[in-house]
Amino acid sequence: MKPAVAGFGMAGRCNGDRDRLPSETDQNREFTMRRWNGWGDEATEFPLRPSAVRFLRHRIGNGRPLADADLDQVIASVPESRLPEHPLVDRSPEARVRHARGQSLGDWLAMRSGQFGVFPDGVARPTDSDQVRQLLDWALARGAVVIPYGGGTSVAGHINPPVDDRPVLTLSLAAMDRLLRLDPENRLARFGAGTPGPALEAQLREHGFRLGHYPQSWELSTVGGWVASRSSGQQSLLYGRIEQLFAGGRVETPAGGWRLPTIPASSAGPDVREWVLGSEGRLGVITEVDVRISPLPEFEQFYVGFVPGWDQARELARQLAQDRSLLSMARFSNAEETATQLRLAASPLALSALNRYLSLRGCGDGRCMVTFGVSGETALCRAAMKRASARVRAHGGVMIGRSLGRKWEHARFRSPYLRHGLWEHGYAVDTLETCVEWSKVDETVSAIENALHAHAGEGEKALVFTHLSHLYPQGSSIYTTYVFRCSADYEQTRRRWWAMKSAASDALVARGGTISHQHGVGRDHLGWLGEEKGVQGVAALRALAAHFDPSGQLNPGCLVAQEENP
Repeated sequence: MKPAVAGFGMAGRCNGDRDRLPSETDQNREFTMRRWNGWGDEATEFPLRPSAVRFLRHRIGNGRPLADADLDQVIASVPESRLPEHPLVDRSPEARVRHARGQSLGDWLAMRSGQFGVFPDGVARPTDSDQVRQLLDWALARGAVVIPYGGGTSVAGHINPPVDDRPVLTLSLAAMDRLLRLDPENRLARFGAGTPGPALEAQLREHGFRLGHYPQSWELSTVGGWVASRSSGQQSLLYGRIEQLFAGGRVETPAGGWRLPTIPASSAGPDVREWVLGSEGRLGVITEVDVRISPLPEFEQFYVGFVPGWDQARELARQLAQDRSLLSMARFSNAEETATQLRLAASPLALSALNRYLSLRGCGDGRCMVTFGVSGETALCRAAMKRASARVRAHGGVMIGRSLGRKWEHARFRSPYLRHGLWEHGYAVDTLETCVEWSKVDETVSAIENALHAHAGEGEKALVFTHLSHLYPQGSSIYTTYVFRCSADYEQTRRRWWAMKSAASDALVARGGTISHQHGVGRDHLGWLGEEKGVQGVAALRALAAHFDPSGQLNPGCLVAQEENP
């Protein structure tokens, strides 16, 4: 799942190699390097430039910093566990705090304020499928709720303990992070479901392969979580979404173990792998994932260009998608996102020079930034980029070399850290995303952005901007970011956030958009799911959950409302 600061920034500071394979001493990073109340590694910073702070103050007013809670105080507030002892279950208060929330803005406010509300009663760390089976049976026999936990990157409330009379066991798959089987002939690889992006790619790279699934949460999110939330990676134009990469696996359900075979294709009824994709822990715990892999590309580069306005950017995106270009990724920022990205990322001197150059080339104040990537054989990549560049020029635009492309590549997994920089200056940030047909893109973007502005609060302003980043011949994803000042206290800030998010969700669903293109449903988006699935679809989901989890103990409240599956 993608964390909630996508779209910001093109530079930052990080200690270490983003592709580094974790060592044995890294396996419990949540107790060493992981932040307990925010995103990622404590050693990574992405501060705001002074010019960016001035820009935000000019656009939406002076920020209102809110006081952060102290970890020791939060630990002291954790109630006694309702679970009995088990050798694989950690009932310590700190472990329960660190596994109590995901990464939505609502989670962020709960963590920063220290007002968690509910904690899991224990955190289990199995090392293989057999231990998952043992723990699942143990928890079910005791009437406990079980929440599967991957990298903790959910932005839709997937992993938050529900308010429930039953004890809650969070089942962390962090120790199941290894390549289990490699089949070069069939280009398949099997991983433990808790394998995070960097460890997965590092282990494949040793054998000359890549998966190519790069959500912005790649640093922390896991292959099992990608399947469970039906995620999409930044280079999906080439490698596909996770449903194209997911070949099979193993799931432990309350009804029993389930092996999904890696058959290339079948007409023997519905593909049951589709039941697992996007199942969000409601049907079972995904323990092993078989994925389709590709050889490492001999060539990979990223490029940035500009076109005069949004009409040209949207039309360029549609043409490239429908021409089935050989690009590996493409992103099209509207004018507000373009201006904001450049103001936050570039020095005033560099930005002034770039603005003068672009204006001379016909890309004035309404300019939109386009970002392309190519991966694969060198000749094919160069041909694809040549064709894309010609398309840009045909729409009155200009390519500006590889400098900004390299900056985008450098920062592609670090932008989530900007939430910390914004927070320190008294600003909150969140995102939402959908997918619609090309004929609905403009009206949906306008509806989302207008709803966010209209519900920012009396006397308040919001900075709102959008990009298209996952393209299909039929339509495109829409990804919108919104920044607003914190209110006088946490509760007022939370209410404003939910009013903005709800209004924008209503607006996009009313125009036929999905409530989520890549983040999943969780608990936060459940209220809008019925608009997409319909009465019969929701009934079918309920029946599936009732079959695999008749007692309603697996992640209740996600995907299928808790009261609908007693």
